Amino acid sequence: MASNREKDANCAGSGGVTPRFTKKTATMLAMSSNAETAPQPQRRRGEVVAFFDLDKTIIHASSAHAFGKDFISHGVVSAKEALILSIAQTGYMISGASAETMANTRDQLAGLIAGKSVADVQAIAQETIHNTVIPTIYAEARDLIAFHQDAGHDVVIISASATDLVKPIAHELGVRDVVATELEVRDGKYTGEVLFFNKGDKKAEAITALADERGYNLNASFAYSDAATDIPMLELVGNPVAVNPDRPLKKHALDNGWEIRTFKNPEPLFSAAAVKEVGIGTGVVAGIAAVTAGALWWAGRQKREGPA
Repeated sequence: MASNREKDANCAGSGGVTPRFTKKTATMLAMSSNAETAPQPQRRRGEVVAFFDLDKTIIHASSAHAFGKDFISHGVVSAKEALILSIAQTGYMISGASAETMANTRDQLAGLIAGKSVADVQAIAQETIHNTVIPTIYAEARDLIAFHQDAGHDVVIISASATDLVKPIAHELGVRDVVATELEVRDGKYTGEVLFFNKGDKKAEAITALADERGYNLNASFAYSDAATDIPMLELVGNPVAVNPDRPLKKHALDNGWEIRTFKNPEPLFSAAAVKEVGIGTGVVAGIAAVTAGALWWAGRQKREGPA
């Protein structure tokens, strides 16, 4: 079990150069390096890395709430598809988040993106990020990312959302490396197949492979997340940090002496009462971004199998 360390520990290492993976490793990781489109200065890669979950760790809500309305207004997803997605979400939350349920829901959502234009999704994400996503970024997360970068640590955003939605956010934060869900593309359109679903244990597998590839010292490294589904990822590093944790993660963090942080800025986009009133409509918005991004944002709230 990883032990807790001082959050400002002076760990050795410096930033890195553009990663060069073997084809096998790159495919397994679904790595999207160089999140920024402009050429980046070459830096010597160090042994310390900080992994950041995205939804409710870096940004307050989910990428679904951030991008969902824009995909509706641009006609990326039809009203009929939105209803199907809302029903899928409701069934998922009612029946629980077993591996079978998550796989079935993922496949159902992925099938609905077949034929959607990749260019359209990327363009909408890029055009709307300043109005939809940037206001939801926690100031504390932005500062923490800058802290690690100033310390010479590599920073990787690791998310269940699709690469095409995560990359613009990474660019905004000056983060070059992204490990995210990869969707199959053919002739400029999504096929509906998920090549790599970056959730739960898959995040841990991706981190292990990345550490082997780059020579990271995971015992000296950091990981930040809000959800119990990321416990496998958090357990891999010497400095696991629970950020605004859900109940199972908070209990696990307290039981194991992990650091717990509370991010408060920005204020919630939706109050608890407002979310209850919105009801199924919120599921529609969440589902739309999930279908275009391949992200099951509500899976982040699932209970980890076994003792809580």
